[in-house]
Amino acid sequence: PRCARSHRPQNWMTDPSLTARLARIRFLLTDVDGVLTDGRLYFDHAGNEMKVFHVLDGAAFAYWHRSGFQSGLLSGRDCPAVVNRATSNGIQEIHLGKLDKVPALLDIKERLQLEFDEIAYIGDDLLDLPVLREVGFSITPPNGRPELQASVHYVTETAGGFGVIREVV
Repeated sequence: PRCARSHRPQNWMTDPSLTARLARIRFLLTDVDGVLTDGRLYFDHAGNEMKVFHVLDGAAFAYWHRSGFQSGLLSGRDCPAVVNRATSNGIQEIHLGKLDKVPALLDIKERLQLEFDEIAYIGDDLLDLPVLREVGFSITPPNGRPELQASVHYVTETAGGFGVIREVV
């Protein structure tokens, strides 16, 4: 795998290898459940799926976009609440219901004329591992699978659903 860092370095902000990787990032791509949410699924009395999102992540997307960068969501599940949240946050790429996530990554890369090292990805489960192995900067929250934590460049201090995007941005 292209990822080789399993722990959050004490001085990650001054680590030359990580700052060089981060300097290349132009596109932030993230999973939804377990990253933007705490991973739990909520259903109302009629069986409609609901999601709980943190305001800190919405603000982080606004800061990211104001800085001239683009973003996207890449999820194995499809939920109208996610589309609504993404649209209200100005997220340009919304790819839902993708159990095989690599084709969507390749589509984004080609259409937006990006290199892999210009893409950061945040994921928490095994479906995310192939994408995490391809991108320039890979991230998982502490509630991410141990296999991911052993493979990514950065493990956030913030748990999924509680401002992971804010910490990353």
